[in-house]
Amino acid sequence: MSSTTPTRWKLVLGSAADAENAVTMPPDYGRMDDVLTALYDSDKDNRKVGMGASAPRVSRWLGDIRAYFPTEVVAVMQQDAMTRLGLNQLLLEPEILRTVQADVHLVATLMSLSRVMPQKAKATAREVITNVVRELEKKLSNPLRQAVQGALSRAVRNPRPRYHEIDWGATIKANLKHYQAAHKTVIPERLVGFGRRGQALKEIVLCVDQSGSMATSVVYAGIFGAVLASLKAVKTHMVVYDTAVVDLTQNLHDPVDILFGVQLGGGNDTPRALRYCEQLITRPTDTILILISDLYEGAGEAEMIKRAAALKAAGVTVVVLLALSDDGAPSFDRGAAEKMGALGIPSFACTPAKFPELMAKAIQGQKLEV
Repeated sequence: MSSTTPTRWKLVLGSAADAENAVTMPPDYGRMDDVLTALYDSDKDNRKVGMGASAPRVSRWLGDIRAYFPTEVVAVMQQDAMTRLGLNQLLLEPEILRTVQADVHLVATLMSLSRVMPQKAKATAREVITNVVRELEKKLSNPLRQAVQGALSRAVRNPRPRYHEIDWGATIKANLKHYQAAHKTVIPERLVGFGRRGQALKEIVLCVDQSGSMATSVVYAGIFGAVLASLKAVKTHMVVYDTAVVDLTQNLHDPVDILFGVQLGGGNDTPRALRYCEQLITRPTDTILILISDLYEGAGEAEMIKRAAALKAAGVTVVVLLALSDDGAPSFDRGAAEKMGALGIPSFACTPAKFPELMAKAIQGQKLEV
C-alpha cells in the first residue's frame, strides 16, 4: 500500500475521519484539505464563516482550487460553492468575477444574475461572457458550417445549372459510367448543380425555452444561432421565451448580444412561442424548427402538442431537443416527449458536438435518432 493512501483517504472522507489527527498531511495536501473543508465540511449555519463573505477570502479560495485541482474539478467545485456558500451574490462583485474559472456554467450563472447585477459589475460580466463565448465559437463554428453547407449541397440540387452553379464533384460521380477511355475523360449526360446563389435554401427557427433549468442550453443555442445566421444559404430566426416571447433574430450577428437579451428564470409558455414561430414561417417544407425545451408545460401541454402537430402537418421539419449541453442526462417531461414521438417528432437530448450532425441530417431529410 502506498504511503500516500491514508492521506488521500483523509482528503476524501474529511478531517472527521481522523479525529485523533494520526495522519500527518504534507503542506500541499494540508491546504487542499482546508479548501475542501471550507466547501464541504462546514456545518450549515457556519458555511460562510469557513471562507468568510469578504471578497479577498473568496478570491483566495478560488485561486487555491485552481492551484490544487484540474480544470474539470474546479468547475464542479465552483458550482457547489455557488449553492452551498452563497457565492451567487459574491459573484456580483467585479474583483470576484476576474478570479473565477470561466466556463459555460459560469456564463449561465451570470445570465441568471443579470437583472440584479450592479452596474459596476456588468462590464466585467460581459468581459467574462465574451471570453467564454469566443472560445466556444472557435471550437464549434467550423464543424457546424461544414456540416450545414455540405448537407445543403447534397439536399438542394439544380437540374439545369449555369456554369458557375455546377457541382463538379457530384456531376463527375453521377456520370462515371460515361467515362471515355479513348479521351480519358467523362462525358456528362446530366449536370448536377447547387441551388441558385443568393437564395436562402432553408429556413431554420431556433425556439428556445429560457426557463432557469435550460441555462446551458440557451448559451449553446445562442452560439449556434449566430453561426447559422452567418451562412447565406440559410435564413435563421432565434426566438426565446418564458411566459413571454422575445425575437432575438436581430441580435444574431453576435452571440454575446443574444445572451444579454436573454432573461433566465420564470415559467414558460411553449404554445405561445410556437404560435409566434408559425407566423415567421413562409416556406414550411423548407423550414426546420428546433424546439429546445424540457417540455415541462403543465396545463398547456395539450395545446403545445397540438401546435407541434400542426407545424409538422404543414410540412415543417420539427425537432425537439430536451437539452443542448454536456450536463449529462437531462430532466424532462417523459410523457410529453412520448407524445411528440408519437407524432413523428424526434425528441432527445443533444450534446454541442453532435449538433452539426443533427442539422445536416435534418436538412437532408434523414431520420433523426438519439
